[in-house]
Amino acid sequence: MDLATAFENINWFSIGIATLSSFLVGGIWYGPLFGRAWMRAFGFSEENLRNRSIPKTFGLSLLLAFFAATNLEMFIGLEADFTFGLIAGFFTGLGWVATFLGILYLFEMQTLKAYLINAGYCVLSLTTMGAILGAW
Repeated sequence: MDLATAFENINWFSIGIATLSSFLVGGIWYGPLFGRAWMRAFGFSEENLRNRSIPKTFGLSLLLAFFAATNLEMFIGLEADFTFGLIAGFFTGLGWVATFLGILYLFEMQTLKAYLINAGYCVLSLTTMGAILGAW
C-alpha cells in the first residue's frame, strides 16, 4: 500500500481514542501506581511539579501521543484486528521504545528503577493504543 492510500484509510476516531488512552494510562501509572517512586527516582518534589507549565506539558504530551497513535495506526495497517494491534503495540513498546530508553538510561546513568517505571509506561501505553487501533 502506498502512503497516500494509507492516509486516506486512517480511522481518526480510533486515533483520538488511542491518544486519550495514553493520558488515562499515564494518569494511573504516574499517579497512584508509581507516582511517588517516579518522583524519588528523578529527584522531583511536589513543588518542582507545581512550577512546570501545565498547559505546555500536557498540550505537547497530547500532541506527541497523537503522533505516536498515528504512527502506530500506519504501522499496523488496515487489516489489523484487536489481537494483532495488541501484540504490535506491545512489541513496539518493548522492542523499540524500551530498548532505546535502556540505551539512553545507561549513558545518562539513570537507575534501573527509573528505567522500569518509564519503560513500563511506554510498553503499557503502546499496547493499549495498539489494541484500540486494531479493534477499530
